[in-house]
Amino acid sequence: MNRINAGVMLLALLAMAFQAPLAHAHNLRKKGETVTVADSTLSVTPGRDWNRLSGKAGKNVETWTLDGGQLNDLTFFGGIVPGKPLVKERHKKKAPLPKFRKVTLLVELPELLEGTYRTYKNIGTFRLISTNPIKFLGQDGVTFTYEYTDQDQITRKGEATAAIVAGKLYMVSFDAPRLHYFERTIADVRALVATATL
Repeated sequence: MNRINAGVMLLALLAMAFQAPLAHAHNLRKKGETVTVADSTLSVTPGRDWNRLSGKAGKNVETWTLDGGQLNDLTFFGGIVPGKPLVKERHKKKAPLPKFRKVTLLVELPELLEGTYRTYKNIGTFRLISTNPIKFLGQDGVTFTYEYTDQDQITRKGEATAAIVAGKLYMVSFDAPRLHYFERTIADVRALVATATL
């Protein structure tokens, strides 16, 4: 009887030990609460609850999700300065990332994101679908849609909105599998982007 109780106790302790890190892996971003994102002055007010992922792809980068990063990935790039890539480089010599430059134009931002995805996510297929002017953060900006196939061979669709303010790049991108997940969430993403302020 004591061996059984000790075994059950050990299993319970192991289960709790493995659950504890998971419980703190994400932070809830609550509906209606304005938050600053990406270690910057960029603020948004979500229209629904989102989970902020704990890992960071770069100094001024923050990622949110509803169902996990592979199913919906909302990424904020907050004040990327000239000379820096969108995300932290893993191998500066082997796989250098494109840099945001002082002379980068709005129409070049889709190419900057594409180059970053091709290197950072190691994708081969990336297709720009549309590019349109938009007002974002009170400035002239750009919104663009795209598709790419990741290493898992699932075609993802994305939409990004960006502006250059006081020489820094602010961008919000959303990626999800083209079938189901993108269309299910894009209206919420667009509503969130519309709340963005500095």
